[in-house]
Amino acid sequence: MKPFLFSCITLLSSFVVFAQEKTFSIHGKVTDEKSGSSLAGASVFCQNTTTGTISNNDGDFAMRMANGGYDLVVSYTGYQTQVLRISNSSKDKDSLHIVLKEEDKSMSEVVVTGGGALADGWEKYGQFFMDNFIGTSDNAAQCTITNKDVLRFYYYKKSNRLKVKAKDQLVIINQALGYKIYYQLDSFVNHYDTRISSYTGYPLFEEISGTPEQQETWKKNRYMAYIGSRLHFMRSWYDSTLKDEGFEIETLDSTDPEKGTVLENPYDSNFYSLDSGTVDISLKGHIRVKYSNRVPERKYLIANKFPLTAREQISALDILDGFSIEENGYFYEQAEVTNVGYWAWKKLAEVVPYDYNPD
Repeated sequence: MKPFLFSCITLLSSFVVFAQEKTFSIHGKVTDEKSGSSLAGASVFCQNTTTGTISNNDGDFAMRMANGGYDLVVSYTGYQTQVLRISNSSKDKDSLHIVLKEEDKSMSEVVVTGGGALADGWEKYGQFFMDNFIGTSDNAAQCTITNKDVLRFYYYKKSNRLKVKAKDQLVIINQALGYKIYYQLDSFVNHYDTRISSYTGYPLFEEISGTPEQQETWKKNRYMAYIGSRLHFMRSWYDSTLKDEGFEIETLDSTDPEKGTVLENPYDSNFYSLDSGTVDISLKGHIRVKYSNRVPERKYLIANKFPLTAREQISALDILDGFSIEENGYFYEQAEVTNVGYWAWKKLAEVVPYDYNPD
């Protein structure tokens, strides 16, 4: 895996924004597990943000982030990627030591050479991958993958399953929101029998340069993508502003998922607590989230055969064992919270980074 290539301008220009909000610094060193030697040129970034850097000749790196939580991603050619959860309350954020292990060469060679991959994978499954990874919304129609040749498609007939991997980072241009996205795709998997798709990976955002007119359009589109999103919801729950922001939560009956009961006090101390800047939510099971300040996209209603007169965006969360929310809307453990409904339909084309702040 090659280190991410991005301009240090992204990091430097962000200081203007950071000067107006609470921030924290991150310092660390990247070394090789076997030799203990420093790794220069390692890619270090907070995923789903516009901020990243590269380790210097001594393996050292430093970044400054707005308060909140992040997944710090560290990668280097020939080594396994390391991911570390950090926040402004992390005790060791000023002295991180990232030890990278060498990749299993036999496995990496399979991806690079395409061993077992379909020669006509993109022709057969490319559009399906785009629909389920990028999305089918109006914004998705303005997204392109500039290096689709790095993708490798594998179909497993016995399990009726499609798997997609990438030998290098994907580069995605989102002309609707004005972002270039460097996406380190671990894998995309679709189970045809259950019609469930899932993917894991690490995106880094970079704002595209454009004319003043384009910048204004992107600013509006980012705001429209943000309002009603899961990120907006998590920030509103953290700030105790759900009702003001247009959200309503219902708990769902386990025996009748269509039956919901409005959660009158979503800040009840029985399941909502603030500790050291982190909000802990101890709810489990299924909750439905209604957003009333914007109607659903027409394409979503048509695809799901819902009435075109629907006035609310309706999503749901399947929560395994509670979760925690940081100040910037980042939450964990994300793997234990599943999106259903409108949020599940919204794919990568609708995502704004954690360091996005609406005016």
